[in-house]
Amino acid sequence: MTDQILHYTAFTSTPDGGNRAGVVLDASGLSDARMLEIAAAVGYSESAFLTPGAGPRDHTLRFFSPRAEVDFCGHATIATAVALGDRIGPGDLLFHTPAGPVPVRVARRDGALTATLSSVPPRVYPVDPADLAEALAALRWPASELDPALPPRIAFAGVRHLVLAAATRGRLAALDYDFDRLLALMRRLELTTVQLVWRESATVFHARDPFPVGGVVEDPATGAAAAAFGGYARELGLVPDDARLTIHQGYDMGRPSLLRVDLHPGEASVRVTGTAVPIDPRPTAAP
Repeated sequence: MTDQILHYTAFTSTPDGGNRAGVVLDASGLSDARMLEIAAAVGYSESAFLTPGAGPRDHTLRFFSPRAEVDFCGHATIATAVALGDRIGPGDLLFHTPAGPVPVRVARRDGALTATLSSVPPRVYPVDPADLAEALAALRWPASELDPALPPRIAFAGVRHLVLAAATRGRLAALDYDFDRLLALMRRLELTTVQLVWRESATVFHARDPFPVGGVVEDPATGAAAAAFGGYARELGLVPDDARLTIHQGYDMGRPSLLRVDLHPGEASVRVTGTAVPIDPRPTAAP
């Protein structure tokens, strides 16, 4: 067991972008209460805790927000994979998460490490009209400002997200929601984020992800939601089965992030790729 916390930011090539994650490379012996305590003290939207498995590339991986454990977190998975790659080199990893097994491939491109996770099989569910109305009221979004070409759905690729599409970039940019009201709805529907998107072109999207269940107003890069959105786009026939999607997130927060989503014919999983960099190369002691 180690009390050392690594600090990475994922889906960016610079420390001032992306979504930050704490990474503990050996959490064996840490209790659930202690991991939650560490995550709350670190204060990022998620921290990742590894327990070594059968070999150096096989691990149990758990995720804690400052408020609770989360079954799956994409940006912390990417951060953890790159942190391991920095230490043991590129190659294939297998993470056993509460959501299921998540294979990750770490590769070096143009001198930087990137990680590609393969999600658990995604699922898409309808949204009850009353729940949709409550979500829009909490967001202060008129229904007339939704994009009818991207209908509301709940999408899952390890955790659940409510997907709502804005008709304009301006609507997406104007995010001012009722935190407690949205939190109550999300808890009732067992949602991890609300994924707000705007479609720039056939395969380019902009996203914002309120995350009140984690005690965070907004996530600057949400790999789990990106995987779920890939499943949503494929299920609804919005993109081809072999599409590559680009998702821009975090720009309205001043933390620009870039997420790549790949769909492959005959492959149930959705692949999400991103880079990650250390915020500070020196680990810190657990508080």
